[in-house]
Amino acid sequence: MNVEDLQWQADRWGGTSPRVVDHLVEHGHLELVVQAADERGDWFCARAAMRELCAAKDFERAWAVMKPFAETGWLPAVSAGADVLVRWSRVEDALALARPEGATWQAGEVCQAYTEVLVKAGRVGEALTVLEPHLADGRVLPSLVEMTKGQGEDERVLELIVPLAEEARRVQAEGGSSSLWRALDLQAEVLERSGRAEEAMRILGADVAARRYGPQNTVETYTELLARHGRIEELLQAAHGGHAREALPPLVRVLKDAGRADEAETILRAFIADTDYPDSYQALLMDLLAGQERIDEAVEAVRPTFADPWNGLLYPAVLMLADNGLHERALRLLDECSPEYLDETHWVPSNRWWLMGETGRCREAIAEIEAMPDLDADERDITIASLLAQDGRPDEAIKLLRSHAGLAAATDLAVLLIRQNRAAEAIAVIPSVAAQRVDAQRR
Repeated sequence: MNVEDLQWQADRWGGTSPRVVDHLVEHGHLELVVQAADERGDWFCARAAMRELCAAKDFERAWAVMKPFAETGWLPAVSAGADVLVRWSRVEDALALARPEGATWQAGEVCQAYTEVLVKAGRVGEALTVLEPHLADGRVLPSLVEMTKGQGEDERVLELIVPLAEEARRVQAEGGSSSLWRALDLQAEVLERSGRAEEAMRILGADVAARRYGPQNTVETYTELLARHGRIEELLQAAHGGHAREALPPLVRVLKDAGRADEAETILRAFIADTDYPDSYQALLMDLLAGQERIDEAVEAVRPTFADPWNGLLYPAVLMLADNGLHERALRLLDECSPEYLDETHWVPSNRWWLMGETGRCREAIAEIEAMPDLDADERDITIASLLAQDGRPDEAIKLLRSHAGLAAATDLAVLLIRQNRAAEAIAVIPSVAAQRVDAQRR
């Protein structure tokens, strides 16, 4: 086990994937998950085992699982291990594990992991002192705000954030760009949580009016802030002031929660009628109508977009119908697609076969797939296996998946085996991390 292997797993969802691990835990196979973490160095197994053991207050075993991962120095494992130790009341051991050494004191993310432990240990002031030299690091500042929530240190946090926010404003006024834009949103967040919402809205509203956006969407932060405090008129002003894309979603939500869905519908239809690019507003209207069980109207609200393969809303409409149990109707929408549309998109066939399975037409879907020789072999057989399992033929699905060596097939195979209470066999079919990395390089 080493840092490179662990990072590779985290980046690629390698090792035993979270999907398989979750199935193992849900089916009562925690001991096998613990064993896989120990014997295979599977990060997602270790993380799930730690979570379940801590929930059972078996901190000693949770630490035994996480310790070899944490001792690699890989920061996510260090943080997880320190969290176990804190919950086990071994605070000094947690601090020793996470404490930076030598030059690593200069690395913001390393100090961040350490300060998280300090906060959990109740040493918030010390944590702020450690983080202060690193606040220009874009990853550290949001963490500072998150970890100090509810710690009674909002004024001190504001003392650290406000100068950074003001610097970003100054640079903008001079026509430059700044890496500190996130401080604008975070200043408003801390003001709001400290009971100064009016001040937060005033300051962030001024930033929006001055077009101080940066790479982070300050407008979206502002409109969500307005929504949390029921500021319907201000949201309407923002929507009509050129910020409809950011203001309309929270405005519709607030009106709906207030029992004023009819007003939300009227507003959306007006914006749809008045803009050349109404797609996002039509999607909002579809969701609003579907939430009121007005399914026919929801489909008609977005139907004008269906011919556009790039910006149309056919796919969200299909998912909306499926979410409401209307698989036949969703399938009919796909059957209406023109040949030109099908030539420009790639998502229709797989979703069509899935819907056929949901409507009891698994065998028909399998026959269609088998009649398409140009399909990628792995994709074809994985899709067929899913339909076989859905059709009540898991043994055939398992046999088919065993003929493929790829991780995707192994993952689906493992899930089927777990459902048949063959959990040890399920873990065994997942290639080792080393084998997965070799295969990824080969591909």
